Amino acid sequence: MKRLILLSLFGLSIMSLTTAAYAQEVVVPSSSIQRPEDVGQRFHTNVRWLAQPPFAPALPPVSGLFYETPASLGCIYKLVSPRVPGCNPNIVTVNPTGGSKAIAIVDAYDAPYAASDLQTFSTQFGLPFSPSQFQVVYASGSPPAYDAGWEMEELLDIEWAHAMAPNATIYLVEAASNLTTDLMTAVGVAGTLVAAAGGGEVSMSWSGSEFFGEDSYDSNFQTPGIVYFAATGDSPGTSYLSTSPYIVAVGGTTLRTNAVTGNFEQEVAWVDAGGGLSPVEPRPSYQNGIKGKVGNYRGVPDISAIADLNTGVYVYNSNQGGWFIVGGTSVATPVLAGIVNKAGHFYQSTFTELKKVYSAALLSIGYFDITYGFCGPYMGNRPRTGWDFCTGVGSPRTYGGK
Repeated sequence: MKRLILLSLFGLSIMSLTTAAYAQEVVVPSSSIQRPEDVGQRFHTNVRWLAQPPFAPALPPVSGLFYETPASLGCIYKLVSPRVPGCNPNIVTVNPTGGSKAIAIVDAYDAPYAASDLQTFSTQFGLPFSPSQFQVVYASGSPPAYDAGWEMEELLDIEWAHAMAPNATIYLVEAASNLTTDLMTAVGVAGTLVAAAGGGEVSMSWSGSEFFGEDSYDSNFQTPGIVYFAATGDSPGTSYLSTSPYIVAVGGTTLRTNAVTGNFEQEVAWVDAGGGLSPVEPRPSYQNGIKGKVGNYRGVPDISAIADLNTGVYVYNSNQGGWFIVGGTSVATPVLAGIVNKAGHFYQSTFTELKKVYSAALLSIGYFDITYGFCGPYMGNRPRTGWDFCTGVGSPRTYGGK
């Protein structure tokens, strides 16, 4: 499935172009499309990317292209020092550092060149990389089949978790398929690996429509010493896994950038990000402080971060042609998992992590409260002061409150 958007490219030196508009295809892979028969049976990715035109994506620094890099996100989210005013991705060079223990990425199907692609990504952006700190694990015991959409998802996930916590061990746990049973098996394998590493995070960027009985799977996300993350999805409304009380629900934002200077200007709600009130999952105790907004049911998201393809990130995928600009809440999820890993608290459960998040946000510690934009069915929701259905408590700023 593809649709078109217009990109304005300013002074693109590699083609000697002046200010121009270029109609560029947006690829939404079949893996990101949920069909009615999938509900409760299969999960889908939350990823989309720009089809490669003849002259892009060019790697920074390139005049007129301002897609995000590890250094620019580190600057915007105040994870690095010194910070460059404007956080222009063509100028900033200081990457996030640190991280420890383990982050497990759970996805379906196989990414056959994951290790070498992560190495290329790391080399390009000046990130440390040791082959001993990356491992592909087949949840079923043998290599799964191949799917192009899931491959892009996997490479996005490992590259950006590594970008935010480059010293953490990354496990890519590949499920045999996107069937619910296969993915839950992979979640169990991921939990065992991370627990054996002394704790850490499990990042799951996939989702599906909510269904009655989903709460029977919540026990999969309660391994001690692990904090679980999942994307809220790339369409209005709620989706499972993110509505589980045992998961940090990660929503999406837009990073507004000046098209002439390349300077970051404002973070706002992303119109396509998932969020809302679960009809199934009860309100967890860490949301008691927002009972007036959510009532008796689980509200999502908890936290949000970059997701809009128009302000997307670089991903390297050698099997499909090289460098791509990628977006979706599948970006925000590994980014948040990596930031929490680097924060270094390694709480014993997602509940403990989210108690910290909600109490810190209430004190304006470590989060930016987004109050501009729209989201939800019919764009009926707006970000407001405090927690809201568009962006949760907001987006990360520093490692505080994580």
